[in-house]
Amino acid sequence: MNQFPAFFNFRDREILIIGGLEQAAAKARLAASAGAKLTFIWSAFDPALRREFASRAQFKHRLPEIADFNDAAAAFIACDERSATKFARIAKLQKTPVNVVDLPALCDFTTPSIIEREQITIAISTGGAAPVLARRLRATIERLVPARIGALAAFANRYRDTVKSIIPPNERRNFWERFFDGPVSAQILAGNDDGADEAMLAALNRSNKTDTGVVHIVGAGPGDPELLTRRAHRLLQDADVIVHDRLVSGEILSLARRDATRIFVGKKKADHAVPQSDIEKLLIDEARKGKTVIRLKGGDPFIFGRGGEEVDALRAANIPVFVTPGITAAIGCAAATSLPLTHRDFAQAVTFVTGHAKGDEDPDLDWAALAALKNTLVIYMGVSKAGAIAKRLIKNGRDANTPVAVVENGSRNNQVAVKGRLGNLEMLVSAASIQGPAILVIGDVAALADATEILTNVQREQREAA
Repeated sequence: MNQFPAFFNFRDREILIIGGLEQAAAKARLAASAGAKLTFIWSAFDPALRREFASRAQFKHRLPEIADFNDAAAAFIACDERSATKFARIAKLQKTPVNVVDLPALCDFTTPSIIEREQITIAISTGGAAPVLARRLRATIERLVPARIGALAAFANRYRDTVKSIIPPNERRNFWERFFDGPVSAQILAGNDDGADEAMLAALNRSNKTDTGVVHIVGAGPGDPELLTRRAHRLLQDADVIVHDRLVSGEILSLARRDATRIFVGKKKADHAVPQSDIEKLLIDEARKGKTVIRLKGGDPFIFGRGGEEVDALRAANIPVFVTPGITAAIGCAAATSLPLTHRDFAQAVTFVTGHAKGDEDPDLDWAALAALKNTLVIYMGVSKAGAIAKRLIKNGRDANTPVAVVENGSRNNQVAVKGRLGNLEMLVSAASIQGPAILVIGDVAALADATEILTNVQREQREAA
């Protein structure tokens, strides 16, 4: 370790800012956020800097003097190298810790890249060797740190004395471990402070028993791990058990905590590896063991994902449950093929429907209403019935020449996208050997998709003649 990491209390202490441009302002913002009293010293100041700090800093329009350093807790120097070297030497003679922008050899201390969440502060430093790398590391950590982690720390602090008075010393550490892993923490991070208080009181009342765990129903998005939400990524890192579907990509599962138990409950047409009722029982049983359970679903759990049924079952069993949305397949596939689902010139609305219902029945849809739509129709899980869907729509009045697109494994490395006309939708699916998961997009916007166009000979001749 080349430098010792420490946090200094600058509140109400004088901090010198030597320089008058944006680099000086950046250092001043940091010091001001810690409650410092700022004194700017330089021969001239950028007007924007002056306006920004006019009400919370003192300005001295001259070059620094030895006496300026006498009462300063620290000095930040942001000026030309020759002047910076001179004033850094004076600061050291006066025993004032100094930070010099872009000159780490002159620094007594460096300012790290900072992640701040109320009472929580995380600092990343390369000792001035590679500030850009420190910023990149900060961005990586930012994605993993919940926005309300500071609120969680404040909540824990509020209950410290209560826990001390109720929980025996030899049990406190385990209590706090359960607190940060369990439903109380989940309530706070979800922004439900009232629910957190109720859960905390319940936890204190049963402190000698195993707490009920928590279930998070999480959308994994269309498959590209870059499209996973920050919250979903964090929850995967916290999971004890991950119950996942066939549609969840291996790349996303690889982001999970390595020692988490993974349980596959995948489904595909006519082959439900695990019945829905058994999945719900599994979630309840694992949560009752005090575990953090992630029910990981492709796309969004509340769009044809049976997430609502699982929420109902968990609530009926008094299991805390939270939902994290994901990018649904329609949105992911559309973006992956540059296909706008709405467009001022072609479609002012979009409708999502499923291509099958419970069991193996045909979907109970209002085909006449769907055929009458002049907007975009997106059909999930419709590959096996593509021909029947096209016939129903055409029979009810939809033009057989309506553009269609079929996108399989949208956003993934093995994505396949084809487009054509509604009248040959079944042929499109067959010609591209599409098995699913895939969506069908029906409407004028489908013609805009970045996809391989497949036309019948008649359609090709009609286009050439036009």
